Amino acid sequence: MPYSLKALPYAEDALAPHISKSTLYYHYHKHHQGYVDKLNAALEGDQSGDNSLEELIKHADGTVYNLAAQVWNHDFYWQSMKPQGGGPPPQSVADRLVSEFGSLDKFRELFLDVAKAEFGSGWAWLSVQQDGRLVVESTTDAVNPLSAGNRPVVTLDVWEHAYYLDYQNARPSYIEAFLDHLINWDFVARNLGAD
Repeated sequence: MPYSLKALPYAEDALAPHISKSTLYYHYHKHHQGYVDKLNAALEGDQSGDNSLEELIKHADGTVYNLAAQVWNHDFYWQSMKPQGGGPPPQSVADRLVSEFGSLDKFRELFLDVAKAEFGSGWAWLSVQQDGRLVVESTTDAVNPLSAGNRPVVTLDVWEHAYYLDYQNARPSYIEAFLDHLINWDFVARNLGAD
């Protein structure tokens, strides 16, 4: 069964001015759609195309892994943001972040540092490790924390196509806009509530 491009959870201009309609349009319709189309082409006639994206991420390798992970990562990224996001997290999330990282400011600083330090293309994540503890981590290219047994909670795409039209080479400004104005704390709370 072919994989399909999931609908965005908001209008294409809903994240402006932090992510412009133009950036979102190209990112979603060109890059994300491209990964879906290439994954379907790579799996044509292959029984593994009946697996969920999560199963492909956990068990596939090479091109199929990269394409499946990019489709999943983008689906997760769109949900990681919302219009009028950011600001203080719900108390349950704040308590968990303070417990794990010492303070909300330390979490923010760590997320900024990890996202800025990812060399080249990749992703920044807040994930739950197998031992139940939270970790802020980055992955290169399409790599997804599910591969290492971690469970993603929220992600930020730090590939240049995610921000270059709006921020050029100022990746730190894009990361700050995500944390201050876009991060979907309700999504984070739901994912942490799965513990």
